Amino acid sequence: MGHLDRTRNALHPLPPSHKPQLQNGKRCPVGQLPIMHCSQCRCKCSKCGHTSALVPVSGQTAALSLLRSPKGKQRCRLDGEENNGQHCTSSSSDYSDPVYKEIAVTNGYINRMSRDELRAKLAEFKLETRGVKDVLKKRLKNYYKKQKLMQEPTNGDSYYDYICVIDFEATCEEDNQPEFTHEIIEFPIVLLNTRTLEIEDTFQQYVKPEINPQLSNFCINLTGITQDHVDKADAFPQVLQNVVEWMRQRELGTKYSYTILTDGSWDMSKFLNIQCRISRIKYPSFAKKWINIRKSYGNFYKVPRNQTKLTIMLEKLGMNYDGRPHSGLDDSKNIARIAIRMLQDGCELRVNERMHGGQLMTVSSSAPVEGAPAPQMPRFRN
Repeated sequence: MGHLDRTRNALHPLPPSHKPQLQNGKRCPVGQLPIMHCSQCRCKCSKCGHTSALVPVSGQTAALSLLRSPKGKQRCRLDGEENNGQHCTSSSSDYSDPVYKEIAVTNGYINRMSRDELRAKLAEFKLETRGVKDVLKKRLKNYYKKQKLMQEPTNGDSYYDYICVIDFEATCEEDNQPEFTHEIIEFPIVLLNTRTLEIEDTFQQYVKPEINPQLSNFCINLTGITQDHVDKADAFPQVLQNVVEWMRQRELGTKYSYTILTDGSWDMSKFLNIQCRISRIKYPSFAKKWINIRKSYGNFYKVPRNQTKLTIMLEKLGMNYDGRPHSGLDDSKNIARIAIRMLQDGCELRVNERMHGGQLMTVSSSAPVEGAPAPQMPRFRN
């Protein structure tokens, strides 16, 4: 019997002809397993560089490494998920545990399944069957991983009780010259409960622009925000005060942990940053860190940056845009739908960007996880 024939719970049996050859009697210094090589079988940890499990793969090496969760529990990370270049530091006993070999073996079979086979298997487990093939593979792998690690399948795991999805709309012109100053004219928030995976509440207020109070026809047609909307609106400092009060009423940062999530970097690093300077107020502390869902989506589903636009992300997940494009509130709701699906698929959404000294910076995945502080109205600049 071949060395993989004994693996339990595989999706399909291994062909009898599969007979890997032992390479000079060498053993992996991490996994303490014989190093086998053949056209079908190879698995090298992408972090530590050692062959730590022997599994069939299709077109790529399945990377298996262990990470610690915020509570100190060991977690299994599959398929080369990013770890900021840090090397795997797990002991040999981690890799010798049969459960990790079973997970790796199953991932190899999943990689070779057709889209119809993936959908059938997901339906069997009563999981979502919409999405492109890579999304379906990721969904099935994460489900199987949780099952084998004896984790009860849940709707989603999150470091935060709530996620505030924010997608500003700002003044704009058709040609958008470099010297044009963008001002926020819509401040929406969609409050996503990460336990129930439901949109629990929403906030929306229009903002009166100060530098360019007259909206261009291009801006009106693009956003659906009329001149009457902004003429009757409050100035940004008052709207921000209303936002702070709305968040306080929902006990964000006090009773419940939360963070902000955006579609890209611009909402916080550009639009809010510029608007605070225009309004002569300091940048709010609760908005200094956020989840850039484009980065999270690209890293989780292993897709290039040019496939992380809002409409493309929805399409790849098998969803259509709901509402009016470029409405801040509708955009935020659709971004929240993507976040919900990612949590369902096993993604652990966490802060990955921040503002520091007025500059945009990346937050390492190894940095401690902490929610945003209780919202406070920033002071006015001198």
